[in-house]
Amino acid sequence: MSLVTVFLAQLNKQIRHQEGDNLAAWLQVAPEAGGQYHQLAAELRSNYRDNDILDKLIEKHLPDFNGTLQEGQGAPFSSFKAFVKDYLVFWRDVDYEDLLGAHELLSTVVNSCATAFANPQGAVLLRTSMTLSETLARLTMMLNRRPDLLRRVKREAAAGDDSQKSLAEKSAETIQRIFKTCLQDRTTDRYTAPAGTKVAVYKFANLVLKLLFACRRTQLATMLLTQIESQAPLLSLYPAAQRVTFLYYLGRYWLSNNHFLRAAHCLQDAYLQTPPQFVSHRTKILTYLIPCNLLLGRFPSAALMARPESKPLAPIFLPLCAAVRAGNFVAFQTHLAAHEDWLFRRGLLLTLTHKLRPLLWRSLSRKTFILTYSPPTDASSRRAATLDISHLHAAAVYLQRRLEGWLPHTSTTSHRSAATANPLLMRALKNNTQQPPPNDTTLTPPPGGPRKLRPNEGMVWGNAEVTFDDVEMMVAELVQQGLMHGFIAHGQGRFAIIGAKARGPVVAGWPNVWQAIRERRYEGEFDPDEVPGWVRG
Repeated sequence: MSLVTVFLAQLNKQIRHQEGDNLAAWLQVAPEAGGQYHQLAAELRSNYRDNDILDKLIEKHLPDFNGTLQEGQGAPFSSFKAFVKDYLVFWRDVDYEDLLGAHELLSTVVNSCATAFANPQGAVLLRTSMTLSETLARLTMMLNRRPDLLRRVKREAAAGDDSQKSLAEKSAETIQRIFKTCLQDRTTDRYTAPAGTKVAVYKFANLVLKLLFACRRTQLATMLLTQIESQAPLLSLYPAAQRVTFLYYLGRYWLSNNHFLRAAHCLQDAYLQTPPQFVSHRTKILTYLIPCNLLLGRFPSAALMARPESKPLAPIFLPLCAAVRAGNFVAFQTHLAAHEDWLFRRGLLLTLTHKLRPLLWRSLSRKTFILTYSPPTDASSRRAATLDISHLHAAAVYLQRRLEGWLPHTSTTSHRSAATANPLLMRALKNNTQQPPPNDTTLTPPPGGPRKLRPNEGMVWGNAEVTFDDVEMMVAELVQQGLMHGFIAHGQGRFAIIGAKARGPVVAGWPNVWQAIRERRYEGEFDPDEVPGWVRG
């Protein structure tokens, strides 16, 4: 008896007795499968090159059942036979040296499995769907790390076809079909322990999210998360591994959509549910949790950064924290440039580059106020504590020149004539009617001229000159965001602090960032602790 015949006879037995686990163990596709699978492939290549002959063989050994099925019994159905044919064609034609060809064949098999799984009798293929989907995801991720092969796929695509999907996106769509079938199972409701195919809802959701993040198409996860929100069982009813993985990707999803509070909730819960011995997993979660909290004004504690999982991240994030605390744009841009590749690969570069700027301006304005404010000598004075915006403008002009490469005079040249100073900076400082410009703030122009800045590297926009209006607008934006508390006296060019007498001007004028974000008021109803996509009951 041929090996193909034995194989089909065994499949017929397993489908009739509904042996789902045995069926999954029998239908292997990985290259490291046992030698009998490679013998099966050789026999298929020798005797069954003709698909019509293969169809007849499958019909013979997987016959229809016309009687009445007893409980716990099943029978081969049409979509299952189509799946078995695609499976045999896979082994007949696959060449694992050709990764793109293997991916195409495996995608066809998983698509056929998804169709059979959606059949009323298809629940027996649950375990098979899992193993095939995991193998497809692994192969897709392997290809995603091969830019040479991905470029070949793009070259082979139709010229000018903007709708061409990536391999990861195609694989995600295939697995998402199986996810939808699991989600539609009516065996249990969402508040009881999942049964039937619903036990794999988050398993398949995690595979889809993994692939969507790999191809940087996170916006496509919106529909999946909406379906989970409306139909999926409580996340707490699932194993810890599935919970943590889902919360990790859900947190990254909200981070990519600039909902940092929601992202922090998910990532923090994922971190707390991960046992300390899983150091690499905790490092992966902290890679996104730390910047989320940094964007919310919460810096990592020394105790957290001393943990083993934090040590690889300390050189990346601690200098950023120091730069934000000090409002040091020069140190901030220098550090981002030094770690640009690392941050870009993790999808953090653009978010940190742009979304941390309000906190940098807040720290700079606070520091400027501390250095320039003179409290009234009369304790009974009713004069409001104010920040002269021209002082902040002078500091911003100075930092803009530093970003362009201008350098402070060394000690040997610090007593040169003020004629050698940066004229733009001196003019800005002379506009300050409170005090004359000090000589030690003069700058030396760079030998080759100002450095060409990218749009995100300047104080406002690249090499554009920082105007007084720009600075005043930035202060107004910080007031609007609740990061500064007071109002702008436009005619006087000052920022007046509200509540300075009761709490002190610094505390009143620059409230805690985290508290300010939590206390923000919105036009519609908004619960800061609610995270769409996270089914908590």
